[in-house]
Amino acid sequence: MKKWIFISVAILVVGAAVFYYFNRKKAAPITFETSKVDYGYIAESITATGTIQPVDTVAVGSQVSGVIQNIYVDFNSVVKKGQLIATIDPSIILAQKEQSLANLANAQSNLKYQQSNYERQYKLFGLDVISKADYQIAQNELSSAKAAVDNAKAQLKITTKNLFYTNIYSPIDGMVLNRNVSAGQTIAASFNAPTLFIIAKDLTKMQVRAAVDEADIGEVKSGQNVSFTVDAFPEEVFKGNVTQILLHAKVNANVVTYTTLINVNNSNLKLKPGMTASINIYTREDGKALLIPAKALGFKPDSIARKQFLIISATRPKAVQSENPEMQKTGVWTKSGDTLFEKMVSVGMSDGIHVKVTAGLTEGMSVITNAKKANENAQAAATQTSPFMPKMGNRKNSKQSK
Repeated sequence: MKKWIFISVAILVVGAAVFYYFNRKKAAPITFETSKVDYGYIAESITATGTIQPVDTVAVGSQVSGVIQNIYVDFNSVVKKGQLIATIDPSIILAQKEQSLANLANAQSNLKYQQSNYERQYKLFGLDVISKADYQIAQNELSSAKAAVDNAKAQLKITTKNLFYTNIYSPIDGMVLNRNVSAGQTIAASFNAPTLFIIAKDLTKMQVRAAVDEADIGEVKSGQNVSFTVDAFPEEVFKGNVTQILLHAKVNANVVTYTTLINVNNSNLKLKPGMTASINIYTREDGKALLIPAKALGFKPDSIARKQFLIISATRPKAVQSENPEMQKTGVWTKSGDTLFEKMVSVGMSDGIHVKVTAGLTEGMSVITNAKKANENAQAAATQTSPFMPKMGNRKNSKQSK
């Protein structure tokens, strides 16, 4: 009888041990990843692409036709205002000037004759020797002679000015970006002034012409900070500011964009005209915002956590529609001992990694971002050390042995 009692007790003990083992395994303790609430910088931005251009460029043309006689500058030449940069063959215009001088001399000679003829006719008319018609003819010829002199003088001014225009001077201090002509080339200025040079005023100040999508343009305002990169310097971030939004829309493949001008300091001359920029325009910024990780908003205790911890949920307010982005209410979780507390907080802008908190938390508090079971860590470690997984070190050694 005692033997059966002993056996029964042993079975109960073993059963209890097995039950305890499996139940303990199911109720593996949970650890939490937390993050402290702290102040920092956060911003919301929109992206765009654009082209880098000089702030001010001047197209230097010619007002007279002719053959380019000399060119004194080339690409990238630094020029000063008033500097002679090219000349046009002046021989034809010099001949026109001589012709204008001859015409003026002829008109002045005729005026002198008509003046004396008029004075003579005036005296004769006063003595009733000639008719009034003869007097009026002399008067009219004098007026025509005066007009002919004025016309000859005007023509001389035009040819003199055209002779001056055979010398091409730089209108500004700057650098030659483009040269469109060569010595010996003939240019015709009959209809449009041909562009000979393009001169940039100051390459230490550049401008980015960004194409901003119509869906984002409502957030863009003058004065906003901008950062951008260029392919030539992929590791360097350049800074600028929005200065103007051009209202003339551009449509390309049914996509509407607005050109936004961004001024950039280029004192190191790294940025070159025509470079393509990948742009971030910061529409909202806060340099001293109370921040929490964005993934803290997605954490919620699961059923296993509810078995191991006391869960105290927050009382959720009634949904109130608000246009203020800084008044969005949501819940985050904190831990104290064996208790998890939900706290209602007001959140604002987010950059995808952090979220700005405007109410509900204070600096130094910790919020839960994730939960892990102890056996998950053990399984992860076992997977990393599994003999069936390939080892990079062995593969490397095997390659070397070959």
